[in-house]
Amino acid sequence: MLEIVTLPCLKDNYVFLAHDRASGATACIDVPEAGPVLEALGARGWTLSQILLTHHHWDHIDGVEALRAATGAKVVGAAKDAHRLPPLDLTVAPGDPIMIGFETGRVLDVPGHTVGHIAYVFEGMAFTGDSLMALGCGRLFEGTPAQMWQSLCALRKLPRDTLICSGHEYTAGNARFALSLDPDNAALQARSARIEATRAAGRFTVPSLLSDELETNPFLRADLAQMKTALGMAGASDEEAFAEIRARKDRF
Repeated sequence: MLEIVTLPCLKDNYVFLAHDRASGATACIDVPEAGPVLEALGARGWTLSQILLTHHHWDHIDGVEALRAATGAKVVGAAKDAHRLPPLDLTVAPGDPIMIGFETGRVLDVPGHTVGHIAYVFEGMAFTGDSLMALGCGRLFEGTPAQMWQSLCALRKLPRDTLICSGHEYTAGNARFALSLDPDNAALQARSARIEATRAAGRFTVPSLLSDELETNPFLRADLAQMKTALGMAGASDEEAFAEIRARKDRF
């Protein structure tokens, strides 16, 4: 399994280093800025081999060129988004294999936040960018509620012990919103308390376990009867309930 290092960048972004001990290969997933990545690589004596991009937003790609120039790493991104990503050395499509050293993962199509958003899934971990997030999901800047709901349904089929490596420290605010919809959820209450303690101690809440997301993340629970009842939408479709949750979060 890959060794993961979580690096804070900018105001609330995260970058992940994924290191294969057997081969010595290291990948960086998204690059808001190059400095923290170069510092972390130097501290560990790691050589960057790849830069994997989830989507085109500036706070995920602005450091790519500086990092590529400093390391010679190859840049990987979605073929259908190549026109608005930094120049790519390798284009990938949903279902394609992706390797970090000797570890093989796959590319997963997760549109919604953007129409070209992809995730990278390896054994025990998924790099989800701004699709599935800790206690949340990305705002729908380009995609439709139906697209995002299908993306989340694909991600929730992963093994429950999968680490969800998402792109932002939004978890405390997401917890407050989740409690506004699901105040009697004991697992959510306990997780919210842990999040408050974690942030008060200056620690990260990301990555998160998919098992925790399944029990507490309202965006993954839009198809549950109790969630639809809480929304006043008992007869709604799953997509309609998800769209309402997303709309309420946008106004929260």
